[in-house]
Amino acid sequence: MEKLFLSIVVILALLALPYFYKLYGLKKIKKQDIPEIGDWVELSRGSIYFEWFMPKESVEVKGTMVLVHGFSTPSFVWGGLIDNFTESGYKVLVYDHFGRGYSERPRIKYDKSLYLETLRELITSQKIEDAVHLVGYSMGGPIVGYYADTYPGETKSISLIAPAGFSKSIPESKSWTTMPIIGDWFWRVFSDRLYGIGNMSETQFSDDPLSINEDKFLPLFQKQLSYRGFNESLLSTIRNFNLFDIRTIYKSLSSRNIPTLALWGKKDGVVPFSGSKEFEQIFSEGKLITLEEGTHDITYRQPTLIGNRIIEFIDEL
Repeated sequence: MEKLFLSIVVILALLALPYFYKLYGLKKIKKQDIPEIGDWVELSRGSIYFEWFMPKESVEVKGTMVLVHGFSTPSFVWGGLIDNFTESGYKVLVYDHFGRGYSERPRIKYDKSLYLETLRELITSQKIEDAVHLVGYSMGGPIVGYYADTYPGETKSISLIAPAGFSKSIPESKSWTTMPIIGDWFWRVFSDRLYGIGNMSETQFSDDPLSINEDKFLPLFQKQLSYRGFNESLLSTIRNFNLFDIRTIYKSLSSRNIPTLALWGKKDGVVPFSGSKEFEQIFSEGKLITLEEGTHDITYRQPTLIGNRIIEFIDEL
């Protein structure tokens, strides 16, 4: 019995060592850590990082765009699109979700209410008075969908890039990697393999002059890993946020008659292109733009094309 007890203690110690080793050296993000070009705004759950980009004084202002990034890649993902939007006359607001980028990482449940509340509080804090053009990438699609369905009068248009939420089903059972304790251990111990070693994206290079190719993308992505709470925010999101099927919300949103655009790559290996059929059925008045060779990386690998199509869409409204 004593040997069994000692064996269990040794096994637990061996399991605990890599977990705490990976925690060692991680720091709590503080305001002085954020880039000078942006700022923090204090919301009810903590402070999030945001940036404003404005048209030149000689350019007529047409409206405001709010860009909502996806699951793990923070707001730098919009880098290749910003100039196109501002040069076309739009004020652009970007931000990092809690737990990502330069935002705080509160120990809370990362669910629908959090993401909707965060977007609402950010827009309110910035005293945006006109209806906004919402752009959501990947998981940003459902967030934009929830927001526009809740505040249709304050939404002028919706642009969805490789949007999540159009799957016909939610996985019946979650993987052991998301279970309490086991999942927390796995995501911490193997964080380097999940995020940081090898290639992060489906493609590594694009000849688009505005592309954020892998050699620049990966260092930008890795910066957020040095702050405590990143892994936890992703794991909590998987546990508590529906990344697969929010067609009920999309159907409700379609009745709001808000102009809606979707841009999707046929070779998307993260959010399958098959979801575009659901988009067309739900948003019968919506517009779908298909990228024949596009993968899930189109936001930062084909920013010129994506930016031009979004501007064409909203300029026609």
